Amino acid sequence: MSKNRLLALVIGVALLGAVGLAFVPRASASPSAPLEATPQSVPNSEWNCNSQFTGIWVTGQGKVTVVPDVAILSLGVEAQAATVQQAMAEAATAMDRVIAALRANGVAEKDIQTQWFNIYPVRRWVDDAREVLIGYRVTNMVSAKIRDVEATGSIIDRVAEAGGDLTRIHGVSFTVDDPSQYHNEAREKAIADAKATAQHLAALAGVDLGRPFYISESGGFVPIYRDYAMMEGGGILPPTPISPGETEITLTVQMAFAIE
Repeated sequence: MSKNRLLALVIGVALLGAVGLAFVPRASASPSAPLEATPQSVPNSEWNCNSQFTGIWVTGQGKVTVVPDVAILSLGVEAQAATVQQAMAEAATAMDRVIAALRANGVAEKDIQTQWFNIYPVRRWVDDAREVLIGYRVTNMVSAKIRDVEATGSIIDRVAEAGGDLTRIHGVSFTVDDPSQYHNEAREKAIADAKATAQHLAALAGVDLGRPFYISESGGFVPIYRDYAMMEGGGILPPTPISPGETEITLTVQMAFAIE
């Protein structure tokens, strides 16, 4: 026997052992002829014990439409100067005015949080392809939670006025301060949706639906986010008044039911 044929035989035997084949008798055409062996796949016992391959698995979704009652404003200042000290001083002065405007318009101290502070060198290329340092840019951004949503537009205008050309507004998002009550409603709808789907599948398959043995939840509230238009040089085009509109709180559940 050649080496190639021997190697092929060894590989074939190994593959048969990995798949787990069993030989069962197959009746021949002639009663007197010997029975032939036919290979059939034998299920892995680990698969048989895995609950993911038993029962009816479904996904249900529940949605609740709500009107946001909180606006999250992302804003701050950006200053550029020849030195770090000068840029920081300009940014600090402008930021103090912005924070004062927020407080004067009903935004509580606890609802103002620093999100980003950065000092970055500013360089440019000159004619002889050299990069030279021309100054430093200081950016200070905060998030402000506005609980009076209807006042969002006027607060943006006051902030822009206070910070002047150094004002930067990255965007505004709308959310619900306490979404737990809406989560309960969305969860009830998701469970009902999953049960209805499972019952339909059981009816189509001609089986009886048993008790659920697995439940998992995912999803939640996703805030509405809107960009705030910016002009070159830091000017702002205030699209006031601001409207929060409506949003959806969505929950998804995965359920598995036994088959009786």
